[in-house]
Formats: sequence, C-alpha cells, structure tokens
Amino acid sequence: MTDVADPKLEEANVGRVGSTETVAQRVSYLRAGHSLKSWLLTTDHKRIGVLYTLSITFFFFIGAAAAALIRLDLLTPAGDLMTNEGYNRAFTVHGVVMVWFFLIPSIPNTFGNFLIPLMIGAKDLAFPKLNLLSWYIYMLAGLFTVFVLIAGGVDTGWTFYTPLSTMYANGNVILAASAVFIVGFSSILTGLNFIVTVHTLRCPGMTWGRLPLFVWSIYATSLILVLATPVLAITLVLISLERLFGLGIFNPAIGGDPLLFQHLFWFYSHPAVYIMVLPALGVVSELVAAGAHKPIFGYQFVAGSSIAIAALGFFVWGHHMFVSGQSLYASAAFSFLSIAVAIPSGVKVYNWTATLFKGHISLDPPFLFAMTFIGLFVFGGLTGLMLAMLAIDVHVHDTYFVIAHFHYIMVGGTISAFFGALHYWWPKIVGRMYSLAWGRVTAIFFFIGFNLTFFPQFLLGYLGMPRRYHVYPPEFQVLNVISTGGAAVLGVAYVMPLIYLIYSMRYGKPAPNDPWNATGLEWTTPSPPPKHNFGALPVVDRPPYDYEIEMRDEHV
Repeated sequence: MTDVADPKLEEANVGRVGSTETVAQRVSYLRAGHSLKSWLLTTDHKRIGVLYTLSITFFFFIGAAAAALIRLDLLTPAGDLMTNEGYNRAFTVHGVVMVWFFLIPSIPNTFGNFLIPLMIGAKDLAFPKLNLLSWYIYMLAGLFTVFVLIAGGVDTGWTFYTPLSTMYANGNVILAASAVFIVGFSSILTGLNFIVTVHTLRCPGMTWGRLPLFVWSIYATSLILVLATPVLAITLVLISLERLFGLGIFNPAIGGDPLLFQHLFWFYSHPAVYIMVLPALGVVSELVAAGAHKPIFGYQFVAGSSIAIAALGFFVWGHHMFVSGQSLYASAAFSFLSIAVAIPSGVKVYNWTATLFKGHISLDPPFLFAMTFIGLFVFGGLTGLMLAMLAIDVHVHDTYFVIAHFHYIMVGGTISAFFGALHYWWPKIVGRMYSLAWGRVTAIFFFIGFNLTFFPQFLLGYLGMPRRYHVYPPEFQVLNVISTGGAAVLGVAYVMPLIYLIYSMRYGKPAPNDPWNATGLEWTTPSPPPKHNFGALPVVDRPPYDYEIEMRDEHV
C-alpha cells in the first residue's frame, strides 16, 4: 500500500515502476503545487481532469435544482408553484445546462482527461496547453449561461426549435445560443486532442488491439465531436442571424423552411446522444472486467461496436421527425437505420453478460453502478426501439414516454456510469479509499430513485400526457406524485457521494496502487500518480484484461 502522506513511501513506490527521475519529479500531481495559480495555469492532464470534475459538478447541481422545481410544480394538476412562463424557463434551464454542460462533457472531459495518457502509457495529452484552453472555453460558456439565467432565462427548450426561437420567444435566445456555440469549441478541441494523443503517444507495445476499451470509446466519441459539432455551431449562428435580421432562412412566409432547422439540429444532436453514451459504455466495460476478474468476452467485437455506433449515429436523425412532415419513404429509411443501432449496442450487452458468466464477482460500488447502467441501458434501448417504429412513435410522440426513454439512456446511463467511474478511479485520483458500504448504499438509492422517478413517466406518456405542460388532468396526478417522490430519493443519491468522498480525502485509508486487483497501466502507477505519470516509459507485452494469466498464476 502507498501512504501518500509519507513522501518516502511515495518515492519508494515510484521506484518500483523503474524511475530515473529526480525526487522532485516523483511528487504526486496533487503535491506538485498548492497555490491557486498552480492549478489555474496547469497543463497537467490530471489536474485539468480535476478542474473539469469540479466545474461539471457545479453545473450539474444548477440543472438538478431546475429539475427539482419542475417536479415540485407537477405535484398538483394546476401547477401551483410556477407560472406558464416560469415553467417554460425552468425546463429550458434544466435542458440547456444538463445537456451542454454536464451530460456531453461529463465522462470525456473528466475521466478522459485524467485517464487516457495513463492508460496508453503517455506523460500527457498531445497538446497540454490546448487542453487547458478547452477548460477555459468551457468555463467561459458556462458563466455566460449563468449570466443568461440571471438576466431572465430562455423559454424555448434546449432544442431552440424554430419558428419559436426565431420569431416568438421572449427570452435571451441569442445569448443562450452563443453560450452553446462557445462550449462547442471546447468539445472540438478536446476531441482533436484525444484523437491525436491516441494516434501518436501510445507507449511501445500498446497496439490498437491492446487499447483499453475505455480508450476505444473515447476515441469513437471524439470522432463524433469533431465531425458533428461544427454543424450545431452553424445552426446556432443561423438562429441568431434569423432573429436579428429576419433573413428568412427558417421563416416560410419569406421563403424559409422551419424543417431545415430540425434536420440541421438533429444531425448533430442525435449523434450527441452517443457522445453521452459511448464513454459510459467504455466505463462499464472496464468495471465489468474488473468486477468479474475476467477478460472481456469478445474484445474485438466490443471495441468495433463503439466505432459502429459512432458511424450509425450519423444516419438516424430523421427518426425525430416522423410527424414533422418528411416523406414516408424517408421515415421508413430512418426507422430501419435507427433499429440497426441496436445491433452493436446488443453486442456490448451480450459480451458483458458472457464476461460475467462464471466470473469472480465482487459486489463493490463500481460493479453495482455498472449493473445499474446495464439495467437502465437495456430498458432505455428497448423503449428506443419502440420509438424507432413509425406507428408507435406517432402515438407517443411529444409525450412523457419520450422523456422517460431519453432519461433512461442519456441521464440514467451517463450518471450511473459517471458514478461507477468515480467510485472505481477515486482511489487513484486522490490516493485515499472511501467507505465501500456507503458506496453500495448510494448505488441502491440511485437505482430505486431513478426507476421511481422515470418509470411512471412511461405510463403517463402512453396514457397521453404531453411533455412541456405544467397543467394536466387530475387522473395523471398519482403517477406524477410517485415520480416526484422518486426524484427526492434520487436527489439523496446525488448528495451522498459528495459527503463520503470529500470525507475520504482527509480521513480515508491510503489507497494502494491497485485496490481492485484490476489490469491496466493506470494501476501500475502510485495512487495518486506523479506529475509525469510513469517513472520510466512502460512497455506493454500482454493482451488487455489479462486476468487469465493472473488466475493461472494463482493455481500454480
């Protein structure tokens, strides 16, 4: 075990990796400087990952506060808490902050930043200064959004649909669109950095066939970020120009086409769903292998399915427009392609299940969160298949059924994987262990709270309750009350990790290099890692997830 409070032990630990560095260079990244300046001007990918974690957590709780207001308002059929206008602004705040400032950057920008160089045996990302610039751009856009909220907010929903956003909305549409436009640059720069890093900085022996599955998933995500985000940026510029100058791009009265906006918006925003889910799939692959202490079944297929999901994600945007007026033939084609995404997704779930079969399973918090993810992902995926079918989509379009579906995939999937990653790599990040018992309790609270919140919304949607309404018939109240009660349980699950993880930073037991007996280069470094990650350049001579080698060693 590595006592991070004792520099001598820390030095000895680094020495086992084979270091020729000086003692000063072996100091952990957390001890490499304590001033605020040392953090704000850092180019260390691990520190930037921590900065992202703090920032994203801040914006998450802003979005969660707006969600709490929405659920409280829906406790009564008359919507007694907020006015119509206030409700519109609340769900817009919730959507804008959660999608653009939490769900999309959550896992790539935090764990991707912290882990990719460690996992591929590099000292840092390819462009460290660009990495820091990405964080500053993210913060600029986030603070811009907070200013928009203080200045009165927006009432268009996070989708900025035209002609509402260009002709009728009363809020600060241009300012909000500008914030999303700015944060898009952060995503593009981060994606470029990851792609170049994976191509150029892999250590000797780290072939493409030996890359950890988390790295594969971040690589696939980065391709989407770089290729799709510029389309969103152009769309937001067009909204601003239309609103400012009335150019007629989306206004049919002067030759525009409001449907054009939906094509442009969903060309980015449906792949954005995979920007949120693909990193989560990568996290779960790591957690399943470590939880079962077995190599991932069908490694090549799991890695290839990430690329397949990224590629197919560009061809499914039209399923958001089945009732918008596109041709029947186009809808049929988009229906077929949307259903096809289930194939690579199913490959992952099948291979995880095969990995768990006869595994040496440890019911630690990361594994419980991985199981939560699989349950929510499968259920959300099955309901996604229903929405990909024309007849069913027409029945439940723009109802709470859709809300429940995308929350199961985007929110339940991303947050359960984010929590799984946080509990798995936390000892590596801070060098301290946390209470495993409280971690298990949190995983159970999260699973119960999430299903209580969103499963009733499937029923509400099927029965006909439309989304974005805060006044509804009294027969829907029971299900709305159950949903709000579940949200309260979910809120407890969100707050609990804040308490015991922060507590562990001061009072937790020192973490060993590899507390889960996992494989991967990141577990060969001290906890927390030194500034430049490795004492000497590592050389990989084993396949990924080589638990079978360890199991054979145990039987010798």
